[in-house]
Parts: sequence; C-alpha cells; structure tokens
Amino acid sequence: MISRRGFLSATAVAGVSTAAGATLGAVGASYASDVASQTATADRSELFRGPHQAGVETETQAVTNFISFNLRAGTAKADVRRWMSLITDDIERLSRGKPVLADPSPELAVGAARLTATVGFGVEFFNKLGLRSRMPEGFIELPGFKMDRLEERFSGGDVLIHVSADDPIVLANASRALIRDSMPFATVRWMQNGFVHSPGMVPGGNTHRNLMGQVDGTENPKLETVDFDNLVWIDSGPEWIQGGTLLVLRRIAMQLDTWDQLGTPEKEEVIGRKLSNGAPLTGVNENDTPDLNARYPNGLKVIPDFAHIRRAAPSKTGERIFRRPFSYHEGVAADGRPDVGLLWTAYQRNIETQYLPIQRRLEQLDLLNEWTVPIGSATFAIPRGVREGELLAEGLLL
Repeated sequence: MISRRGFLSATAVAGVSTAAGATLGAVGASYASDVASQTATADRSELFRGPHQAGVETETQAVTNFISFNLRAGTAKADVRRWMSLITDDIERLSRGKPVLADPSPELAVGAARLTATVGFGVEFFNKLGLRSRMPEGFIELPGFKMDRLEERFSGGDVLIHVSADDPIVLANASRALIRDSMPFATVRWMQNGFVHSPGMVPGGNTHRNLMGQVDGTENPKLETVDFDNLVWIDSGPEWIQGGTLLVLRRIAMQLDTWDQLGTPEKEEVIGRKLSNGAPLTGVNENDTPDLNARYPNGLKVIPDFAHIRRAAPSKTGERIFRRPFSYHEGVAADGRPDVGLLWTAYQRNIETQYLPIQRRLEQLDLLNEWTVPIGSATFAIPRGVREGELLAEGLLL
C-alpha cells in the first residue's frame, strides 16, 4: 500500500491533470487555513498580571464556569495564603496555555484560548477569618426580593473562582486543575456552567443574544473608558481592593414555554427593546425622568411603565452597573420544558448604591418577572490585579 505522502509523490511524477492538481492544492490550502485558525484561537491569551484581574474588563469568552467554595473548618488566614499561592501559579500557567505543576494530564493544555480565572471573596469569608474590618464599602449580601425563589445549591459561598475560555476543553482542564489544588483548603459549594456565542459569531464585546432572544448588555459602559473605570473599578478603601470590583451573580431561570407563546410585539413591550437589534422602542413620555430622556433622546412613549428597560433605567447619575452575563441550558423535563436561563452578573464599585436601587425598582414593577425567576444569588469582592512577584489578594492576607 502506498502511503498518502507516497501517493502524492507518485501522482506528481505520473503527471496529474491540471484540474486534479488544483483540487489537491485547494485541499491543502484549506487544511492550512484551518490549522492557522485553530492556532490563532489556541494562541490568543489574556494578560494575568496587571492593575486589575482579567475576566471583568475582557471581551466575553464562549464558555464559563463559576465555581464557589466553602472554607474547610479550621482554615486560617495563613492557609488561605498558601491556597492563593498555589492558584496564582496555576492561573498564570493556564492563561499561557501551559500545564500546571504536577499536572496529571499535561496533554490537555492545548492552548490559552483567552482563558481567564478571576478570584473573589464572599461576605462569610471575611467573617470566618476575622477580616470584616477589611471589607470594602458597599459590599453586602443581598436582601431577599419578592420575586426570588433561591436555592442553596446555586447561592452563596466563601470564595469564587470564575473561569472562562473560548474552548470547552481548555475550560474543563483549567477548572479541574484549580479545583484539585483548592481541595486541601475548601470544599466545592457549587459550580455553574454558562456560554455565549462562539468566537466570530457576533462582533467582539460584551453583548450577546440570550435564550429569550434578547440582546443583552446593550447599555454597558464601553471597555477601557473613563466611564467604565468610574462605574466598575474601586479607587478607595483598603489597598487590596483598589483596582478591584464588587460582583453580584444571579442565576435567573427563564420560563420559555410560556414566553414563546407571546408574539414579537408583546415580547418587545415586556423588554422595551426591539428583538431584532436590541434598540429601544422610541417615542416621547412627559413623565420620564431627565436622566432617562437624556439617555434616550428619541423618547420612550411606546415603552410601558412595566417594561424591563424602564424599570432598570437609572434614576440618578452613577446608578449604573456593568453586566457580563452568560446563558445556561441544563436539559429538558419529561414534558419538554427546557431548564434554561441566565448567569447574570453585575460589576460595580458599590452594591448598595449601584445595584440595589435598580433591583428594588425591578422588584416593584417589572413585567419580565412573569417569565424570569431568580433561583441563585451571591456577591463577591474581587481583589485588585496581581503585580509581578505578588500572590492573589496578598494585601488582604498579610
């Protein structure tokens, strides 16, 4: 039997027709293009060290795992420092597409694929380690809201590691490595998996179309702007949080079986936006606040008072957040109802003054609550970035 390489050599000597030669050349060019594309995805990396942790002011990756941990009984601050030492090294290696130390499956480190792993701490973390005086201003556990149907398996936690990448194998391998090195210090409370569009499906950024058909994230501050800095990155308080941020994570189940019974005009009224492109419905409303009219100069007459966009709009300057959500799909029930929803995130400097007023308005009157149910909730303080020679959260754990 002649090998593929031998076949190509033999046919070349025999004089392959011009058409056949062109076909073989096209196949080769296509293969080379595929390899180049794969290599480009594998080689794309996000910086680990810098003023901020990666994974916040970062174009949203395709797949994600939010992993929440509870500290083991007896875990002290010195133990957490050792834990942070381990995962600092892990994340730095993984973000470069390299295996972690003593990796039992180094062959799975196939590339960086824009991997990030962002670490945060819950309110109970500070209570358990006697660090409550080091908590940032405006960092709270959320109160209960009347639309909530929260489940413990999706809520709370002492420590969060949020891992994202553009490749599911890279994500799974990194998550396993970080969980494995966390086990001496903590137990896994929950892990929640999400996704957005694959690279190239939509323009880069932090908007995506969720499973209700809505374009999510349209009112976000633009990345790498003064507006983003002023809303998201903390610049006062304890040194360890300066350059960090506060995260609200909500797992929101969607009732698609009844949502799909609505027509497009009804869906658009509930949300307040066109489903086709995410643009707000337009018009004029004399009762709108000056801030709302400034943001939507064409007006909002056709947006009802119960619409989500109206309820979520800020009532005063600075009452805004940065959203970076992911969809989830956990299968279907026997009757065909899908278990789907949103892993909804809000990043801000102060939860009490930025997120909480918005959520209070949504609690009072938001027709979207008829088709969405919060079933998980947690808040985490995200430390500043890691400088050269430092560990994650080093300033907090000294």
